[in-house]
Amino acid sequence: MAIRHQLIRRPPADVWAVLRDADLYCRWVIGTHDSWEQEGSWPEEGASLGFTLKLGPVTYRSRTISRIYRPGERLELESIAGRAGTARIAIEVLPWGGDTLVTVDEHPLRGPTARWHNTALDALIQLRHRGMLSRLAEVVESRAGAPAGEDVSRARS
Repeated sequence: MAIRHQLIRRPPADVWAVLRDADLYCRWVIGTHDSWEQEGSWPEEGASLGFTLKLGPVTYRSRTISRIYRPGERLELESIAGRAGTARIAIEVLPWGGDTLVTVDEHPLRGPTARWHNTALDALIQLRHRGMLSRLAEVVESRAGAPAGEDVSRARS
């Protein structure tokens, strides 16, 4: 499994404000050119967001489905990668003093990538997560002047 963490110098409510905004995924998810809310109310369980990947002249559109949503604590997603299969991406958000510790755990779930899953693939996912979590921190911290997200203590009740 590829597990990585990042300390974000903002409270958890600010991190959740970004995670709840489907339009912002393209700003922090590596390789994503555009993102939008597709079905349901993102990130409620069963809701999906659409995204576009651009690799040179090739454009690929797909979606990510919210499988588990525990406001203020955890978001688990299933990202669809066409013939390659799907991946499970679990995002855990923990208060850390006045900051937030975000942990991402990703592994192939279905399809050929799940069957051929190995440590080399985990190493590539780790590299992707390094950049992705750094970008998430930048997005959250750059919105410091924006109104804070919901009060996570109330979201948990």
